[in-house]
Amino acid sequence: MSTPTPSDTAPHLASSRLISRDKADVLLLLVACVLVLLPHAAHLSLSVSAAVVVLLCWRGWITYAGHRLPPRWLLIPVASIAMGGIWLTYHTLIGRDAGVAMLTLLLALKLLEMHARRDFFVVLFLSYFVVLTNFFYSQAIGVAVVMAVAVVALLTAQVSFQFVLAAPPLRQRLRIGGTIFAMALPLMLVLFFLFPRINGPLWGMPGDANGARTGLSDTMSPGNISSLAQSDEIAFRAHFTGTPPPQGALYWRAAVLSHFDGRTWSQSAQTLLGRDQLQVQPDARTYHYAMTLEPHGKRWLFALDMPITLPRLGDSDVIVADDMQLLASQRISARTRYEVSSVARFWLDREHAPAETDDSRSLPPGSNPATAALAARLQQDASSPAEYVSAVLRYFHDQPFSYTLEPPPLGANSVDEFLLTTRAGFCEHYAAAFVVLMRDMQIPARVVTGYQGGEINPIDGYMEVRQSDAHAWAEVWLAQRGWVRVDPTAAVAPQRIEHSRLGHAPRPLLGGLMRFTPGAQNWFSGVRTGLDALSNSWNQWVLNYSPERQRSLFGRLGMGEFDWAKLTILMVVAGSVVLALTMLPMLLRRRQRDPVTALYERFCQRMARYGVARPAHIGPRDYSVLIAQHDGLTPTKKTAAAHFLAFYAKVQYGRVSGGRRSNMLAQLRSLLAACR
Repeated sequence: MSTPTPSDTAPHLASSRLISRDKADVLLLLVACVLVLLPHAAHLSLSVSAAVVVLLCWRGWITYAGHRLPPRWLLIPVASIAMGGIWLTYHTLIGRDAGVAMLTLLLALKLLEMHARRDFFVVLFLSYFVVLTNFFYSQAIGVAVVMAVAVVALLTAQVSFQFVLAAPPLRQRLRIGGTIFAMALPLMLVLFFLFPRINGPLWGMPGDANGARTGLSDTMSPGNISSLAQSDEIAFRAHFTGTPPPQGALYWRAAVLSHFDGRTWSQSAQTLLGRDQLQVQPDARTYHYAMTLEPHGKRWLFALDMPITLPRLGDSDVIVADDMQLLASQRISARTRYEVSSVARFWLDREHAPAETDDSRSLPPGSNPATAALAARLQQDASSPAEYVSAVLRYFHDQPFSYTLEPPPLGANSVDEFLLTTRAGFCEHYAAAFVVLMRDMQIPARVVTGYQGGEINPIDGYMEVRQSDAHAWAEVWLAQRGWVRVDPTAAVAPQRIEHSRLGHAPRPLLGGLMRFTPGAQNWFSGVRTGLDALSNSWNQWVLNYSPERQRSLFGRLGMGEFDWAKLTILMVVAGSVVLALTMLPMLLRRRQRDPVTALYERFCQRMARYGVARPAHIGPRDYSVLIAQHDGLTPTKKTAAAHFLAFYAKVQYGRVSGGRRSNMLAQLRSLLAACR
């Protein structure tokens, strides 16, 4: 292979056409590498991304200007500095983030060291590997489309470097690369459907589950849920069998926070559900639905309040705690699908009051004294715990409280400042203040976090619950009723509960050039609805193609149960059939070998055995002279060889019709036989 940059090895007097060809091939490879590296810019550190951009621009400038590649004494320090930067950024060279950063830098550096044909293939196959690493971070359909385009670009670059002299136009080479990619799709589908599935994500690395995720936390302090309201990411999707519950009943339970240190709420020690704490009311309606949960790095399984069945998660066990939290045995580090049933009318632990030492009754000594005084005043006009609850809700409703996504900061006694000074907050402010007031009134209470609301996508019928639907509410324990849900936010901003996200402020789009209102009927909402439905279909039928779905597919096809051994045999057989069907048109269209040329090659091989090999640069006439001058052949063989070569030249280079050519071909075979 000629060097990627002509000035590296070729003299400056090389033809301008060859220089242009080499430049075009290298620039095409650079474009393919940019497509491969582009998605990594979303998660690599800014310093690593900047270094990759600088190296790619450096290589592009060298190619365009026709300069020599940098010497090794310069590349070695640059590579050492790059590896040192990775260590300073990630404090390790092992793991997903550090490993991917190192691969991207190595790819950019290798482009500056392409001195031979093997260097090109190193860059090419390293690029294919970096394509795979993109799926460590995202398996969304958009990433898959970009990676498919990147693979076609890499195949086109690989095809371009195979042409020694003149190359076809770029459009034709792109068509060849796309054809190679399309030919691999049938085999890819066979492997996708028949490869024995495993529980858990196919793309991932150990420790990914502990990485940062967008979603609820296992603690709550003023402001951390309101920050989620600015995120439009999907938290989970639900598909109901039948009519879904009304908007005001869509409370998706996650974490229960009972411990309070004066500012932050956290979970108490949990015990398993050991007695019949949940009782379904006689007139309760049961809702059956399937959940598709996005990875959030916690053990919670979201369910409509209140779940009455335990989900099944394949190899992972699911437990229910005494506060009705659904917990998986492992962190949810991959998209998870499960089915569950819930009821909206229930009694929870109505026969067992929390103990005096329970966290749902305690408050830190000396914290929020003004709230305690307010609780005492509100108690004066009530005579029962239920009336205490109503008095606090009336206080929220009658006083000038406001619901805002940007509440003012609060100090050490955050509840005092919120109730008596700022009076502006998000759902966690109202839930926390309500629970503190209840505990000051000696009523057991706790905070529940999760999501409230959801929107039905009219295209696929799935209910989409986003991070902006994150919510916090309260539960109080009342005699004969047990734990009762109370949402103090509804007393201040009922539109937040009845209309979910429709009451949120407009969102910026395209860097603030445009603004749109979530839920409003505008062009952006229509586009987003379609994209969400497409993404959900990708998640359900591609990313969630689990062992259960694989078995279900074979069951619907009437093929019974399949173990991994049978699947492997079926995969090999189906793959072989697909490969045969793919290759058959190519074999049928394969150019037939010219029989005259085949006879000439057999003649040359025979003469070579007699010691007269044909040099590659001479034709049949010169070859006849060379044979006549050779002393190792008898006169008879020399004469037969001369007759064969003369007749071959007449058949191959003369104007001979098709019918006459077939007759002359038989004569040529006879002359070849005479040369033995």
